[in-house]
Amino acid sequence: MLGTGGSEKDLASVMAGYVGLDPGKDIVWVSDPARPPVELFAEGKIDAFLSIPPFSLDLRARHIGHSFVSSAVDRPWSQYFCCLLAGNRDFVRNYPNATKRVLRAVLKTADLCATNPNRIARQLVDGGFTDRFDYGLQTLTEALYQWRDFDPEDSVRFYALRMHEAGLIKSSPQKIIAEGTDWRFLDELKRELKA
Repeated sequence: MLGTGGSEKDLASVMAGYVGLDPGKDIVWVSDPARPPVELFAEGKIDAFLSIPPFSLDLRARHIGHSFVSSAVDRPWSQYFCCLLAGNRDFVRNYPNATKRVLRAVLKTADLCATNPNRIARQLVDGGFTDRFDYGLQTLTEALYQWRDFDPEDSVRFYALRMHEAGLIKSSPQKIIAEGTDWRFLDELKRELKA
């Protein structure tokens, strides 16, 4: 039994499909809106769930369960962006300068997280995002900040193909890339923010 919410179920379905499982037949999905999957897992009421820090770190510290795949280190997942910034098409078209400023801020923040994780972990605690400095620091030091290295179009193609195979989307990866992506701002900022 796998406990999950909406987007977590989609990603778990994509990952399961990639290794030959049929998510609709081979997995019993459990959802309890009153209780998060981490609690159900810790109590042994579900067998697995898709986790992110700080939940995964807390479970590891309590010696509960085992990680069997990590998108940060296990191929093929680790070879692609896990997250991309999306903007409303009209906003991007009508406000290109604002769009570029937002993207620049996000990328500079990623660089700051990579170069000064202690400072950012302290800000996470001070801002109330986590009450554990050690969890914040571990999350920041284990994260990959490779926005200069990975190819975003390749990432969209990879995940769109997996989602198409899982029946989560109808459009082909080529159509999604052709009609739904614009790398101009990222390309400009890669040149501008060379380090």
